[in-house]
Amino acid sequence: MENFIVSARKYRPATFETVVGQQHITGTLKNAIKNNQLAQAFLFCGPRGVGKTTCARILAKTINCTNPTADIEACGQCENCVSFQTGHSFNIHELDAASNNSVDDIRSLIEQVRIPPQAGKYKIYIIDEVHMLSANAFNAFLKTLEEPPSYAIFILATTEKHKILPTILSRCQIFDFNRIQVEDISSHLATIAQRESIAYEPDGLHIIAQKADGGLRDALSMFDQIASYANKNITYKSVIDNLNILDYDYFFKLTNHLTAAEVSDTLLLFDEILNNGFDGNNFINGLATHFRNLLVGKDAATIKLLEVSENIKQKYLDQCRKTELSFLLTALNLANTCDLNYKNSKNQRLQVELALIKMCHIRSVVQLAQQPLNTDNTATDSDQDKKKTNVVAEKAPQAESLISKSESESLSNPAKKLPETEVPLSKSVEEKPKETPRQSTMPSASSISINIPKVNAASTLIPSLNDLNRVANGEEDNGPKKATGDAREAFSYDRLLEVWNNYIKILKGADKINLFTILNNFPPTLLNPTLIEISVESKTQEQLVQQESVELMNFLRHQLQNFAVDITFKLVERKIENRLYGNREKYDYLVNKNPKLDDLRRRFNLDINP
Repeated sequence: MENFIVSARKYRPATFETVVGQQHITGTLKNAIKNNQLAQAFLFCGPRGVGKTTCARILAKTINCTNPTADIEACGQCENCVSFQTGHSFNIHELDAASNNSVDDIRSLIEQVRIPPQAGKYKIYIIDEVHMLSANAFNAFLKTLEEPPSYAIFILATTEKHKILPTILSRCQIFDFNRIQVEDISSHLATIAQRESIAYEPDGLHIIAQKADGGLRDALSMFDQIASYANKNITYKSVIDNLNILDYDYFFKLTNHLTAAEVSDTLLLFDEILNNGFDGNNFINGLATHFRNLLVGKDAATIKLLEVSENIKQKYLDQCRKTELSFLLTALNLANTCDLNYKNSKNQRLQVELALIKMCHIRSVVQLAQQPLNTDNTATDSDQDKKKTNVVAEKAPQAESLISKSESESLSNPAKKLPETEVPLSKSVEEKPKETPRQSTMPSASSISINIPKVNAASTLIPSLNDLNRVANGEEDNGPKKATGDAREAFSYDRLLEVWNNYIKILKGADKINLFTILNNFPPTLLNPTLIEISVESKTQEQLVQQESVELMNFLRHQLQNFAVDITFKLVERKIENRLYGNREKYDYLVNKNPKLDDLRRRFNLDINP
């Protein structure tokens, strides 16, 4: 019985022509060999399994070939090629830096570099996973890498270029390998399947290529695994069963349920997916990818971004014609929000189910926001346009009770900023009064109950809800002014000191000692009827007062009945008339600055030295 050789080794490229998906690399290397412009050091970097070490070996074999072909490929028959293929070449050395990363290993390599090649033109040193070298090993390698002998060429390979010292990078020609495209991997697997007499379905190979995420070695490993699992008959079902991948049909069926607002069927299908062993986070990510594919399928210019087989692509094109753009944008946003909140949620299943329920109601929300307005025949065109414009603004809060603010903004008129408050859908519109001709049938702003917490209008600068409704309806404010932003009652300096001392007492009672000390040091100065100057001894004190300035301003304006009051700061230097010599004098001075110091002394039963 012959030993089995995995496809990743059996079908490893031996020439530049057979390298998959890296034409920009192989073309550059062939031109460099043809024009005799080989660098002294190369750095191949890129993801795993994309051909870095393979290209390094092909380059090493080709530059030592004594009879290269017209296409600058190794002949495979000369003495140097045969010795390389059998593993007996003395001119090509490979070093695994993951296990040989010390200074001694690099010094041993440098000693070998001094010996010229016995056969062939060059000695090539391939160092794989070079980022694993220690800092000292890199430093020991610097001089040799910068000025190697004319016959020495170094080829470094790594998956993590950012870990390599900049001094090493500056001495190398850097080649960035790309992730291999899905179509390239799929066609390569089809070629291998034909050679191995393995039956396959194109959709199955396409799923393997997508799962490999640009790595051909991973794709070949999965290919061998599924070929054994399915007894050399790779089908679409065998691939998704073996690799634990959610079937496309689940997402197509689920999208039909969502667009038809079939909540029960949607939740039952999600339960079936969970019972099959799939994770909720993988499901919501797969659903987001499905919506993304439907979105790019709506435009002929972006159809090429669908990295699926032709059979699956046709299904996407059929479904995207039946799905509105507004649904896809909102569903994508909901899926993304669910993904962000999934890991932090204590009930992760409920998190996904809530997102699915919201998706089911997207169409009804859109229809609600776009519901036409019933107007009298006597209304003019301008009146109808004005009323029609107000529909979205009045309906938008209802939409926000079903979907979040970010989703409703993508559905509504982009020129209209929606309110940020939420309105219960069942109580959003109250009973309408009798209408007169030329009057809108939609409820006015005052008839919409907005869920805003009640506040004391006399203790805040925020306008009341009645003021907002009055402005929205274009009414004039003819009522009396009671402690509103327009109050400008004159006050005396004695009245200011009285209010100031009351606020200081409030600060002391609230244990805000730092702020109490600052405001108690100097009395306020009234620069003009509405401008109050506060004296501070440092910028730090000024910043501390500014942090509390909102509460201070609200208190002063309310107590003084003047909402034009403002404050400013003045930096002063505190002068101490008497020099403090004794400990008792110093202590009394500090207690005057911070009364809590005396509490601290009594708590720890401390005495003051004379």
